[in-house]
Order: sequence, then C-alpha cells, then structure tokens
Amino acid sequence: MAEEKKRLKETEGSVLLEAENLVKEFPLANSRKGKQVVHAVSGVSLTIYEGETLALVGESGCGKSTLGRTLIRLLPATSGRLMFQGMEISSMKEKEFAPYRRQMQLIFQDPYASLNPRMNVKEIIAEPLTTYGMAKDKEDLERQVKELMKEVGIPVEFINRYPHQFSGGQRQRIGIARAIALRPKLIVCDEPVSALDVSIQSQVLNLLKDLQDQNQLTYLFISHDLSVVKFIADRVCVMFLGMMCEIGETEALYEKPFHPYTRFLLDAIPKADPKLRNEKKELLSGEIPSPVNPPSGCRFHTRCPYAKELCRQEIPAGKKIGERQVFCHFPLEG
Repeated sequence: MAEEKKRLKETEGSVLLEAENLVKEFPLANSRKGKQVVHAVSGVSLTIYEGETLALVGESGCGKSTLGRTLIRLLPATSGRLMFQGMEISSMKEKEFAPYRRQMQLIFQDPYASLNPRMNVKEIIAEPLTTYGMAKDKEDLERQVKELMKEVGIPVEFINRYPHQFSGGQRQRIGIARAIALRPKLIVCDEPVSALDVSIQSQVLNLLKDLQDQNQLTYLFISHDLSVVKFIADRVCVMFLGMMCEIGETEALYEKPFHPYTRFLLDAIPKADPKLRNEKKELLSGEIPSPVNPPSGCRFHTRCPYAKELCRQEIPAGKKIGERQVFCHFPLEG
C-alpha cells in the first residue's frame, strides 16, 4: 500500500481524464406512458489522475459499467463534458476523436465472450495493431504480437491456437494483451476477474499491477468485489443508482466510511476470521429503486435508516471531509 500511495502522490495534480456533470440515459422502447428513459448515469463529476487506479464500486445496476463506457466514448453521453489530457473530447466528431480512442482501451468482464472464436491468438492481438498501422510489415507484426504474449504470460508457441483451447485465466490474459497493444494511457477494467476462480484472480490482479508499473498505465477498475478493490485501487468511488455517494483514498475509506451506503457495502464483505462471522451488523433493507423512476432528492433515502425530510427533497451536494468527497446531507461521524 505504501508504494501505491507514493505513486499517487507523485502523479497527483496530473489530470488524465475529467468528467463534468456527465449524464447517460437510455430511451425505453414501446413505453406506454410516453417517452421514458433509464437514468443510468446522472450528473457524475470525477477526475482520474495519471498513473492511479480509481475503482468504481456499487451494487449491480448502479451504472458502473455504463459510466466506464461513457467516459471513453464507447457510449455517447446524453449531456455533460469530458476532458482528456486537457482537450475536450465530448463534442468531437468521430474522425477528430480517432487519435484519442487508441489512448483508451477496455478489458471486458467475460473472457469467454470477449474473444472472437473464429480468430486465433495472433489475429486477436494483431487486430488493433493492424487497424492503427503500428507494424511495418508482417514480420514486425508477429514480433510485436509475441512480445505482448510474453508480457502477459502466454507461451508464444500458442500463437496459432484458438480461444476455446485456453482456460478462462489465459483468455483474460489474451484480452489484456489486446488492450495494451496500442500502449494506451487509460484502460477501463470492467470487472476483469469476476468470472475467474479465486486462485486465478490473484494472478491476473498481480499481472495488471505489474503492467501498470511497466507501462505507466492508468486504470478505471470497475468491480462489485470490495476485497479485490482494496488490493488494487488507490482511490475508490462508490456509486448508487447512477450517482456518486463517496470518493476518496482506499485505505481511509475502508477504515472510516462517511456515507451510510459505503458502510453497508463494507459491512457486507465476508470475514475470513470465524470469530467475526457472528458479528451483529445492520443489514441494508429494501429494494433498489427503479432507474426509470428514481426517487427524488438523495436516491439512497428509500433504503437509508438515517434519512430525514431533507434527504427526500434535495439532492446532496458533494461535501469535502478531509481528502474525501461525500454526497450525503448527514455524513456518518464514526
């Protein structure tokens, strides 16, 4: 953790990507009540610094993956502003944005579905290199592919094998090789280890950290597994129903959460110590509200045991508590 803090301090102030009031909505087809939309991301503003790992956490359906894809323009934003290395990219046309696209890559969640079964390893990894003209000739292309395979721990003698001939962990390594092929600045890791066995998860996480150090990568790490996030992230952003709840340095946030939702999430982490398994903890009650018709005010108030009338009426603005930003009218003190 000391090394992560040191790297974060060294890079702090060097902004890579910045989002201002980002909104992403999906129209509902065949709506009987007129034009309805799914409010997937609602007014999110955040900053990603060069060289850091920022984790996005929250329950399924909170908008994590949608936000990640919108930040790198795989999905067009409904409104809001995106800045990449000081340049506004949200209003760029596709041709103008093309040079920036190679700087932003994505590692998919499912290593079984993210690889084309009709392409062998060489073709899969070579595809982005060929698209952007990164190889002088066929020999140079094969050399680069083999170097990438070595970098992620895939034996080069497997270069002509197809995805079905690999294990889940090996397939995800191939996906990682494809993501780093263009030497991007930012990689969105969309739950990259959730489909893998626990023993394989640690190997892939260590690989991601090694690659980050070697290639000066910046990660947006999307996950619902808070144990994984604690291992890899420098900072954590907690989301609920398309909005931010809390963002801050990992160690401090885990030690003392200020937002009630963050505390409930941390309390839900399974404890390995048998003595702690019977600890009495307050469980989060109620159902997640519909993103089609989200609650007024704070979107968490329908499930929050500390909610007051103000929470039902007004959306909380971000409060600065130390180095942390908390979106709650009544932050927890202990």
